[in-house]
Amino acid sequence: MLRFDPFSELDALARGLLMTQTGSNRSPRFMPMDLCKVDDHYLLTADLPGVDPGSVDVSVDNGMLTISAHRTARSDDDGVQWLANERFFGTYRRQLALGEGIDASRISATYENGVLSVTIPLSERAKPRKIEVAIGGGQEQKSIEATTVDAG
Repeated sequence: MLRFDPFSELDALARGLLMTQTGSNRSPRFMPMDLCKVDDHYLLTADLPGVDPGSVDVSVDNGMLTISAHRTARSDDDGVQWLANERFFGTYRRQLALGEGIDASRISATYENGVLSVTIPLSERAKPRKIEVAIGGGQEQKSIEATTVDAG
């Protein structure tokens, strides 16, 4: 007796939407990432497992942050019969529009253990700051003095 799994068709459909097929060459459509704000900068982390660190490229041009990387395909030896071949290879590319208030000249990136971390600092003018309020009229502030009276 075969068991019917109603979710297997949905799983196959989702996998089909997340990758492109070009013959036997399967390449990913997206690069999973997280983006959060920490104090005075944004931190972007992207998963790039198995990617050659030398192929990782991070650039900024006209307010657009571009991340690209390449994972080389395995060499197929004669006589190898694949039973499962699900790991992606090819070129990853992701672009993000940077908003106002980013200091693009200070963006930095590190790649360690398959994870790319990009630090995107806020510009000084975009950081919150306290504005001192000046008292107009050039007059000296007067203070009110009071004495306490014991009501008892």
